[in-house]
Amino acid sequence: MNILFIMYDQLRFDYLSCAGHPHLHTPNFDRVAAQGVRFTNAYVQSPVCGSSRMSFYTGRYPSSHGAQWNGFPLRVGEQTIGDHLRKLGMGCWLIGKTHMKADAEGMERLGLVPDSVIGARQAECGFDAWIRDDGLWGQGPDGFYDAKRSPYNEYLKAKGYDGENPWADYANAGVADGEIASGWMFANADKPANIREEDSETPWLTGETIRFIEQATGPWCAHVSYIKPHWPYIVPAPYHAMFGPNHVPAATRHAMERDDPHPVLAAYQSNRIASAFQRDDVRDKVIPAYMGLIKQCDDQLGRLLDYLEKTGRIDDTMIVLTSDHGDYLGDHWLGEKDMFHQPAVKIPLIIRDPRPQADATRGTTCDALVEAIDLAATFIETAGGAVPSHIVEGRSLLPWLNGETPDWRDVAISEYDYSVTPMCAALGLESRDARMFMVFDGRWKLIHFEGGFRPMLFDLETDPDEFRDLARSPGHEAEIARLYDALARWGRRMSQRVTRSDADIAAMRGRSARKGILPFLVDGSEVPEDLTVKYRGPVRQTHLGED
Repeated sequence: MNILFIMYDQLRFDYLSCAGHPHLHTPNFDRVAAQGVRFTNAYVQSPVCGSSRMSFYTGRYPSSHGAQWNGFPLRVGEQTIGDHLRKLGMGCWLIGKTHMKADAEGMERLGLVPDSVIGARQAECGFDAWIRDDGLWGQGPDGFYDAKRSPYNEYLKAKGYDGENPWADYANAGVADGEIASGWMFANADKPANIREEDSETPWLTGETIRFIEQATGPWCAHVSYIKPHWPYIVPAPYHAMFGPNHVPAATRHAMERDDPHPVLAAYQSNRIASAFQRDDVRDKVIPAYMGLIKQCDDQLGRLLDYLEKTGRIDDTMIVLTSDHGDYLGDHWLGEKDMFHQPAVKIPLIIRDPRPQADATRGTTCDALVEAIDLAATFIETAGGAVPSHIVEGRSLLPWLNGETPDWRDVAISEYDYSVTPMCAALGLESRDARMFMVFDGRWKLIHFEGGFRPMLFDLETDPDEFRDLARSPGHEAEIARLYDALARWGRRMSQRVTRSDADIAAMRGRSARKGILPFLVDGSEVPEDLTVKYRGPVRQTHLGED
């Protein structure tokens, strides 16, 4: 078995035709769903790129692995899917983005040099990198946003695109009156990117994936991590013109959400991102571009699936399609991600397992509460291993794929540290208090805020659009208390005892006694005789009374 672990950046759960989108036809996502299981209640452990991805890769919650926002290093020693899979004889490769920030200080402390095998793996989330490109090659007065070399930029230069940063000048910019029309500006989202479609980011990474598979010897796990449909929202022809304002759904928002809102929600609704997406003219340009980017992703998925079928690799490769978080796109008067409404925290998740035991579930959906961290456990079991539950906090999804109904979680948890954002300062919070947590049981969603704020509560059965914050008024104290109890149980989980499993601990019980450590005995009869045999018998020498 091989594992093709495909992640799309900022892809909403409901922007696929198999998930019911009325205008965006994604036949290749649907093709995988028809051959596998589509999980309809999958949630990320943090609605921001870096932290979410570190949870995918470690199988652990952000408060366990510590990388709670973009640019927070994943500390040296955190085990990732690469570490677990290599123990089982499966290679683990990166093709694309991770948003990983290496723990350079920790590596230096331990004498790990980046150009060694172990050092490189520590710096790449445990992957062996076929090609890494995090895909945001912004450049300003202080230099590049990402100081590393861009393989994609080098590819474009080799193709004849000029300048220091063709990612910005061509792949993510259009043309207006002979001038660069940057994709950073929403006003340019309806323009075609000034690049040949086959040279744009998504086809480039698909080509790298095929190139990897052509030379790969298995078993392998390949994490193919696409940069799109993440902003800048601009796409090459013909995708720029496939959708228009008539395909833009009305924003899922209500005036009641702005009537004395929760202070944290109000801070986010007032930021620059939200202010832009509250404008219909912005949504009418951005959302068609976003849809065009997804359509291009779907076409390139079809290219990859056709290759797997042509070469026969489809028969021995598990395919996983997912996203690191969603995108508000103006819903709830918000843009980007950052909070816990469904458009941000819920993700698409489709798994196609080619093995016969999964035949009974092909083309079905599963509404179990799934967390992103479950993929690490799933991959370990797929590779033939036992999930080390003292390290990996997720649960394998293989029973669901095999038509079983396992004992499962009652709530999904997500957490978000917004201490480095302007909202922390606007709210007058200390960094340690700029944190929020979601507890969702499939119907009721509680959001807890540190810093002395009241919670928020939504009933998705009666209010699926999450307009009415029921915690604003009395009447739901029992539900709030119940979900707080679930959050407290989660907070008491054993998450840091990663060097000893339960089996290790069971084997340790009594071990010291069998090695002669027998304190607190009255006469020795309290323990089996064989434990005291070394402390009994005739005296061989007497030294009492000697000078």
